[in-house]
Amino acid sequence: MSHDRIQLTVPAKGEYAKTVRMTAAALVSRMGMTYDELDDVRMAAEEAFVYAADTVREGDDLTFTFIMDDDCISIEVILGTETHLTDEDIERRASYATFILESVCDSFELGSDESGCQSLRLTKCAGIVDDL
Repeated sequence: MSHDRIQLTVPAKGEYAKTVRMTAAALVSRMGMTYDELDDVRMAAEEAFVYAADTVREGDDLTFTFIMDDDCISIEVILGTETHLTDEDIERRASYATFILESVCDSFELGSDESGCQSLRLTKCAGIVDDL
């Protein structure tokens, strides 16, 4: 498979969360992940959508980039530089998203580049067992 990239652009409206979730599930099903791993990716994709849709301005589109290799899938979402939320709202929502995404992903990053453009990146790999 060696680093296939799939991009999906949808309006930042709640009715498109299922589209993102089902796209992630369809891609992961090709990778031989377990049902639990597939379910984690589905949940992560939907949580990433909800966080991103709540963060961007109304009317914006969201572009999800799915990067697949032999045993891992990464999902990237560019959030942009403008938001309608206060800093307090962003921090509260980021805290909740971090809690969910860290529990279902192998890695999760919420960051921004030097121009202030925020992004979300998460990765799930097949066969990685969490220590409980």
